[in-house]
Amino acid sequence: MNDAPDWALALLRDGRVGRLATADAGGRPLVVPVCYAFDGRRVWSAVDAKPKRTRNLRRLRNIAENPRVSLLVDRWDEDWRHLAWVIVEGRAQVLETGADRARAVELLLAKYPQYRALRLTETAGPVIAVAPERVLHWRAAVP
Repeated sequence: MNDAPDWALALLRDGRVGRLATADAGGRPLVVPVCYAFDGRRVWSAVDAKPKRTRNLRRLRNIAENPRVSLLVDRWDEDWRHLAWVIVEGRAQVLETGADRARAVELLLAKYPQYRALRLTETAGPVIAVAPERVLHWRAAVP
């Protein structure tokens, strides 16, 4: 993370939605939109109480089989001079309990007021922690 420019770290910190890419042991990919928080060291995302068919989500099963993941955060604009993206490649871990999980929930509550209404502290399922190994970034030339 140390070699990423300030603008990329700001986009990662302030972005509202990311796309989390996982793959099972056979390489079958899955990409899902996620709410996330970045604390400067790791990226965190919780399985929240929004309606789902199950809490045994494919992304969690994929991480158990293959912990290598990518997270894309991008900025779209009709004026293509303002386009930018950051990709975090790393290893994910699913946390069911513990201090790191509790801290992740607090970070997510601070970033997303909607999680207060969902009572994330009481209703959160597992938390995904992504330890970055590589950060890719790009932005259009700003005039």
